[in-house]
Amino acid sequence: MKVSIYGAGYVGLVTAACLAEIGHEVLCADVDSSKIAILQSGASPIYEPGLETLLQRHQATGKLRFTAELPTAASFGLVQFIAVGTPSLANGAANLSAVFAVAELIGQHINQFCVVVDKSTVPIGTAKLVTEKIQQALNARKANIAFTVVSNPEFLKEGAAINDFMQPDRIVLGCEDEKATQIMHELYAPLIADAPNKWLVMDVLSAELTKYAANAMLATRISFMNEISHVAEKVGANIEHIRQGIGADKRIGPHFLNAGCGYGGSCFPKDVRALLSTAQEVDINMPLLQAVECVNERQKTVLFDKLSAIFNQDLTNKVIAVWGLAFKPNTDDIREATSRVLCEALWQQGATVRAYDPVAIEEFRHVYGERTDMHYCADKETALQGADALVIVTEWDEFRSPNWSLIKTSLSQPVIVDGRNLFEPKELRALGIQYHSIGR
Repeated sequence: MKVSIYGAGYVGLVTAACLAEIGHEVLCADVDSSKIAILQSGASPIYEPGLETLLQRHQATGKLRFTAELPTAASFGLVQFIAVGTPSLANGAANLSAVFAVAELIGQHINQFCVVVDKSTVPIGTAKLVTEKIQQALNARKANIAFTVVSNPEFLKEGAAINDFMQPDRIVLGCEDEKATQIMHELYAPLIADAPNKWLVMDVLSAELTKYAANAMLATRISFMNEISHVAEKVGANIEHIRQGIGADKRIGPHFLNAGCGYGGSCFPKDVRALLSTAQEVDINMPLLQAVECVNERQKTVLFDKLSAIFNQDLTNKVIAVWGLAFKPNTDDIREATSRVLCEALWQQGATVRAYDPVAIEEFRHVYGERTDMHYCADKETALQGADALVIVTEWDEFRSPNWSLIKTSLSQPVIVDGRNLFEPKELRALGIQYHSIGR
């Protein structure tokens, strides 16, 4: 099947690579010609395990092509995915300008029936608006071409997106047109052949809300555990034991129950805000979700607060080693990352940061540039040199088995603040390390 994808970002590239992997002919378009040039050279502009291999493989087979000419994509695919960015506006609502621009372009250039897929995370009611934009463009050219707009939200975890796409928990389709439903079923058939119960067809509005509800639920679990971690820390309990105790309950389950230093990334913060904005538009108050966001913003300051207490509220001229800048492992994404909140607070208090991350250094440098109070280090050992304390922000695997002797000799004093609870407090105390973690 011929497939057009608009947007060579995270969702667009993963979707393009995986659809090519299951045999479809994919043309991925983006207005950023420099990004297209990178992709055509065989490289990936984003870090996602396994993605670059798939991109190279299917460019070689001819199943996957990239173009900066969006009209070419509009006249190509039977199925056309809109996978452009929907960043937050100042009021928390999703910015749909890129989505509408693609919709208008589709209406201006399609020459046959197609299924237009809202793959971007968009507010409830967007499919109707996209339909109107396409129809307006068709009317302007006096073209009588049929099309159907469907909702097909993505449920991809950064760092595990290829596996999530190829082995989905479910594929949600919001569609009330039989022909379009059949086309979409054929598109995804290789992924659901052995598990037809994963194919969930519903009305468009429900599909749009399902995406927001899923991310809001996961964000709620994280914020709930972070709330409990504060109680645990005050009373002398252990949040890790509590996590195991409640996660063993089949009604709750073990996932997304790790206490830490707050969630970030391109999805949870943006989607929680967008759902709150949508609720406000229909006069619904959501105090629970407001609290989820509030708790998370507070949790991002916990690492700085612990450091400040350790150094008697005076971080002037202190040097702090930071391990991990990405909002989670296996990605270079620093959007809404706790590392940003921490570093900005440290700089404001006159401290210097020595930071290391396996893949996110360049993203951080792109945002903050070169600073006299920020040193980008080539490895985790270099980051320790001359530091007064070590802060662990991201739970990369390479941080889980450190050289304790080297840490003790490199730091001016053996102080570790661990935002991801990677180690056992008793073991580190036995090594003579002053160890501060979350909820323990």
